[in-house]
Amino acid sequence: MWKLIKLEWEKNKISKYILGAVILTSLLAIFLFAQCYLGIANDASTGKPDSAVGMETMAPQIELFTNLSYLIFTAVMLSSFVITPYKNKTMNLMFSYPIRRRKIAISQMLSVWIFCFAALLMGKLLIYSMLAVLKGYFTASFQLGYQMNQAGLYLQIILKSFVSVTLGFIALFVGKLMKSSKAAIITAFLLFVVMNGTIGDFSLRGNAVIPFVLVFVSMVCAFLSVYRIEVRDLK
Repeated sequence: MWKLIKLEWEKNKISKYILGAVILTSLLAIFLFAQCYLGIANDASTGKPDSAVGMETMAPQIELFTNLSYLIFTAVMLSSFVITPYKNKTMNLMFSYPIRRRKIAISQMLSVWIFCFAALLMGKLLIYSMLAVLKGYFTASFQLGYQMNQAGLYLQIILKSFVSVTLGFIALFVGKLMKSSKAAIITAFLLFVVMNGTIGDFSLRGNAVIPFVLVFVSMVCAFLSVYRIEVRDLK
């Protein structure tokens, strides 16, 4: 399986996605630095930070923007690795190899999941660390809301990264059903809106049950994406 995953990375030129992840993380780091230390979110009339409910510190803001960005990034990669080969009929060639089709499909999905999970994890750690280090040099508009020596912080980063990247399988399933990369990307965005949107005082952001439900749905969608794949395209 690991050899197939590496072949997927080579075939899809993973270097361009590495560059994309570096650029994305850099842009997020610059934006969040400006949010925290340059006062770009400060109210012009009061000079005080203007934030949504639950966003009074930097920790939830880091999670919000990194998770949204990488969920869409995951959907884009899944579209390129999985949906596009079906649209271009290149999967027919791959399925002619003496390897079970399910194994090929799973390797495609895992190659994206592993890369995006690692990129999101490292990106978050970089941003959390950067803001914490710069605290001694700049006056903060927002309190950080975290400490780098807390074990709970790292557990939160791992769990939320896992959930965000795994949600990409729902986007993949929708994209395959509609045979559209755009549908996968739009689905990813809508999923995030549902999880983090606020209507008045109501929000699902703090609901601990929703992520577990969505991860379960994601696993079901991942299973359905490869279910009966050995014979599905022969009908």
